[in-house]
Amino acid sequence: MKKITTLLLAGMLIIASSCNDTAKTNDKDSVENANEANDTKDASGTAVNEGAAPESAQETPQLSDPEIASVAVVANQIDINASKIAKEKSKNAEILKFAQLMSDDHSAVMAQAVALAKKLNVTPKDNAVSQKLMADAEKTKQTLLSKSSETFDKAYIDSEVAYHEAVIAALTGLLIPQSQNAELKKLLQDVTPAFKAHLAHAQMVQKMFAK
Repeated sequence: MKKITTLLLAGMLIIASSCNDTAKTNDKDSVENANEANDTKDASGTAVNEGAAPESAQETPQLSDPEIASVAVVANQIDINASKIAKEKSKNAEILKFAQLMSDDHSAVMAQAVALAKKLNVTPKDNAVSQKLMADAEKTKQTLLSKSSETFDKAYIDSEVAYHEAVIAALTGLLIPQSQNAELKKLLQDVTPAFKAHLAHAQMVQKMFAK
């Protein structure tokens, strides 16, 4: 998967410790890429990119509307699933309140997405982005399930902060710009403020576990 997909989307449900590991890997890749660019220069010292497409074309995944619909459905289902785990494992009132809100709000958004797809006669199409989301979500699920009652709450809320930051970046930088259907684009635009509100809420709860 190309870099932007990894940076914007693969982090949707990775807990903070995983995010730190990813950042270290990305830093290493950036250094290696810079070294390769320095090695490939013409006589004037200008970097040469032999036969390569522009960087933006190389790094941005191109998604059709059915694929965007699939990503939207999967992203919401991921957080619904995470909220179920929180409601089973946590005894913290703020965590339980947040998890219930995530379950309610993301279920409503997913219902809207499914209804719109049906109205437009569009079948959400599985793709590399949605597959990556599901694979990462399964890893995070196993991580959360392995946490003790003492460590679960922090791990869950850290993952929610990372998830919502990545979803907002994906919505504004990838899904909305690439949506061709006006109704699909409007739906994505309409739900973005809710995701931002979720992020602010998650960050507020996260401060409770910052000690």
